[in-house]
Amino acid sequence: MITIAALIVLLPFLGAAGGLLLSRVGGGPISARAGVPTRAIWFAILPTAGSALLTVWLAVQAAKGDGTGAFWDSWFPAEASGQLTVVDTGAVPISVGLAVTGLSVLVGILVVVVALGVQVYSVGYLHGDSRYPSYSAFISLFTSAMLLVVYSGDLLVLYVGWEVMGLCSYLLIGHWWEEKANSRSAVKAFLVTRLGDVGFLFGIFTLGMAAKSFRISDILAAQLPTATVVTATLLLLAGVAGKSAQVPLHTWLPDAMAGPTPISALIHAATMVAAGIFIVARLYPLFLAAQPTRDVLAVSAALGMLGAALAALAQDDLKRVLAYSTISQLAYMAAALAAGSDEAAIFHLTTHGAFKALLFLCAGAVIHHVGSNLMSRMGGLRAAMPLTFVTMTIGFAALMGLPPASGFFSKDAVIAAVEHARLTDAAQLLLYASALVTVGVTGAYATRAWLRTFFGPTQVEALPEPEPGTAHVFDGREAPPSMLWPIGILAIPALALGWTSVVELDLGSAAIDLVIALLGAGVVYAFWRSAPTRDPARLLGPFYGPCARAFYLDTVYAMVFVRPVLWLAQGVVHTDATLVDGAVRGSGRATLGLSRFVRLAQNGNAQLYVTGLLAGVLLIAVGAVVLG
Repeated sequence: MITIAALIVLLPFLGAAGGLLLSRVGGGPISARAGVPTRAIWFAILPTAGSALLTVWLAVQAAKGDGTGAFWDSWFPAEASGQLTVVDTGAVPISVGLAVTGLSVLVGILVVVVALGVQVYSVGYLHGDSRYPSYSAFISLFTSAMLLVVYSGDLLVLYVGWEVMGLCSYLLIGHWWEEKANSRSAVKAFLVTRLGDVGFLFGIFTLGMAAKSFRISDILAAQLPTATVVTATLLLLAGVAGKSAQVPLHTWLPDAMAGPTPISALIHAATMVAAGIFIVARLYPLFLAAQPTRDVLAVSAALGMLGAALAALAQDDLKRVLAYSTISQLAYMAAALAAGSDEAAIFHLTTHGAFKALLFLCAGAVIHHVGSNLMSRMGGLRAAMPLTFVTMTIGFAALMGLPPASGFFSKDAVIAAVEHARLTDAAQLLLYASALVTVGVTGAYATRAWLRTFFGPTQVEALPEPEPGTAHVFDGREAPPSMLWPIGILAIPALALGWTSVVELDLGSAAIDLVIALLGAGVVYAFWRSAPTRDPARLLGPFYGPCARAFYLDTVYAMVFVRPVLWLAQGVVHTDATLVDGAVRGSGRATLGLSRFVRLAQNGNAQLYVTGLLAGVLLIAVGAVVLG
């Protein structure tokens, strides 16, 4: 089993290595249909497909388990682990090995399925892109890094995959780096997530030193002091907030929409943001023992889910709507974890991965058709793009939590868990109220995006030229088959995945959630129906501006952190130029000035030498007489 897990991680890595070498030596013949190097396509798709097949085999073997506990633990009566080697550090050893659990297999399925769909979809989406070989190679490396996080049995080995994902996100978000905004977004994502990773690394060290081992099984089995557990989990929470885009380190995710849409689907559905939620679930016994940490997580989730949903309601960029939606939905998962239900959190992580990947890939097809990300330039696309319309409708239904879509079941599981949360009274009240209000706001912004994209008067003809990075690849109708196949396949789990859960449906809570979601959708529909050419977000009234700017948090961060750092950097540059460089240049000038006098004694004039010699003899003689 461990050998299979190692192959699952290794195959995309080998595909990445082959793709990067291919980008150096040339891509071979160009595919007539795809417009990209044929060999690069095979390097991109075949290794990921191999990992997908092996993961399915592993899941089949896992399903034979008969243990008890959480729904993923019923697959494995015990953890299967394997150790490749031990690195002796002189203190706490590092165990380089993998561990296979029901949780890792479940999340691994999500990763490889979405990654494979993104690789296939990208063949058509990046039609004619000269950097497709390196792009697809970085996707494979991204996939391998996430799989290493999922199957790692040691926290430091896990941290390697964690950091490689950060590098890959930087490279892929900035794929179209010629646009300054894209490169800035990539840098912002890299720096913000690195900030959280500092705390994450110290959290790992705290646990490893306390447990005398970095192996996850050893850490979970150790009897650690409560103060150590609280300190370590709070530090880990910083990394979780960065990777999973939670308050206050969430600001990088909306700007990351500058990257290609398939990358947005990969980051939002299966890698990067899913990693933070997975880590909390993987180390969940520690978080259950740290009540203060869960209270902090609850407050962060409450603020994030509602604030991001309100921001999504006021965005004109379709991808930014989905980006803020991801922040909000991840906050739902964090809320379930804070409430004491890792089952509900992982269930929603799984369904969210399916319908959010579907929504982003559908958005990519729409953007290619229109040539713009802006919904104000869309409208009336349901006739021109019938398959995209149907599948994106399924995705929006799952996002809103409408039956029978998968989101209906998983969101109910989250809210039911929050309703019976094991938190302090204030934290529970804040979390539950935010969760219910967010259900209505989610229904509102999902309905708004659906109406503005597919209904009303069409605005496609009014667009003079495609925007940078969104050039047309097909002529006025649906996307090419390489883009439609992943969309059609992802629509199946987005619609039906909820029926596979063993988490019990709370009918009373589900009915309340459904009514609130339909109320939010109904209000937006009423505003849209009264004036189809106007933005229904006008219902926000004076709050539209703050919501559109995400409550000015980026502005606050710029004032509090960015500008002082820039001023400090300018001061350092000025100090370096005036003091350090001045001292270096001044010493040079002093040496040159002194040399003018010294060289007088070495100018080659014999008469001057004799005069100096006689003067010296005279001074010695006078000195001898006087002193004698």
